[in-house]
Amino acid sequence: MTAAPDIQQRIQRLQAPNTAKLRTLRREWSAEMKKEPGREVVKLAIALRDLNDTCRWIGYELILYHKQAPSLLTPQDVVRLGKGIHSWDTVDCFGLFIAGPAWRERRIPDSLIQSWARSKDLWWRRAALVATVALNMKSRGGSGDTPRTLAVCSKLINDREDMVVKALSWALRAVAARDPEAARDFVAQHRARLAARVVREVRNKLTTGLKNP
Repeated sequence: MTAAPDIQQRIQRLQAPNTAKLRTLRREWSAEMKKEPGREVVKLAIALRDLNDTCRWIGYELILYHKQAPSLLTPQDVVRLGKGIHSWDTVDCFGLFIAGPAWRERRIPDSLIQSWARSKDLWWRRAALVATVALNMKSRGGSGDTPRTLAVCSKLINDREDMVVKALSWALRAVAARDPEAARDFVAQHRARLAARVVREVRNKLTTGLKNP
């Protein structure tokens, strides 16, 4: 199986790398690793995590698109894969590709996501909210889970870190698409404590189907 340094070198050799070119490489590696044991793919992704943000993203996708790897993730794996998240893109890839699907399939406990929501690190708080999107967004495999989503949202109502506020809006808009009555009731109940941006964007989603019509 291709080693992490080899993947890094191939990425570095790309001329004018962009998402399309990187994803083409990822598909090649996914095809190569199709018959590799899932645990080996997880180990590779953990090794890629520490090289750079692009390698981290590639590692997350290698797990996501491997037949066995997602079902083999343990809570310890998920935490290790999230180590070092430090920006909206690293958090969102982690939440949508790794943590969210693992949580949706009950491979990690609610208590772990709740602990992230209480973290002093704003990126882990954002990760808790982004993970809820995978529960509800159809394009991410979600079939809807209002109770678990709102349990996390409730813990972050008073948070005013911009990246957390934006993620809270996203989480509630994902609920609105599946369970509009619950999203409407949540905003009405907590309107005085929610950031104005959250109230506005969720209201827009409920009335027009768009965040910003």
